[in-house]
Amino acid sequence: MATQPPAAPAPPSPYSDGHLHARPALRRAALRQPGAPLPLPPGRHTLAFGNGRQAILHVPPQAGGATARPLQLIVLLHGVRQLLGGADDIALAHATRHGALLLIPRSLTDSWDVIRGGYGPDVAFLDRALAWTMRRYDVDAQAVVIGGFSDGASYALSVGLMNGDLFSDILAFSPGFMKPLRRVDRPRVFVAHGSGDLVLPVERGRAIAAQLATEAYDVRYAEFDGAHVVSAPIAREALRRISER
Repeated sequence: MATQPPAAPAPPSPYSDGHLHARPALRRAALRQPGAPLPLPPGRHTLAFGNGRQAILHVPPQAGGATARPLQLIVLLHGVRQLLGGADDIALAHATRHGALLLIPRSLTDSWDVIRGGYGPDVAFLDRALAWTMRRYDVDAQAVVIGGFSDGASYALSVGLMNGDLFSDILAFSPGFMKPLRRVDRPRVFVAHGSGDLVLPVERGRAIAAQLATEAYDVRYAEFDGAHVVSAPIAREALRRISER
């Protein structure tokens, strides 16, 4: 009997390196083309993409008008089972007050791809959601922020450090780890953790902040007396920091 040769290995995902391609300049490029995509009106929108992927986009009232200034864009990543620990309400209040876009993508499964084995479908979807937004709004290239809670904080750290040429700041609320494949540029980092966290012990947040400090990142660490949640006062402090650039 003839022996069958082994099957060729599957090619790696084009996003297995964790690199994001979307950039704020996409809006200028889109406007040069006929039929440029139109922005959505102010308010909360559910963006439905192919394969059942979804993201929430909050558009501030200040987004309209021909003379409007470029917008800060905040990307907020959820934890397991799409939990945000209250970060979404705090970020929405900030975005509404300061005229920022708030993008909340949803992972393919109950958490992000790197936690399931490696970068791929969630990086691809994040890139797609960012590109969709950047084609429709004038995003400030110096004010693109990525943040998250719990697993989302770990993912924000990992993706943000790999794409520091895109993200000016990283906000990590109760992270468990960071797993960047490389480091690009030096985004500012804010890490917060509850001293009574029984899900992801506070030592993890402390260690992450300490490591980044030794690597010469501009890192701010804030610890609070609490559990595995987002501290509202500390989250507001983190958001004030990104508005003072």
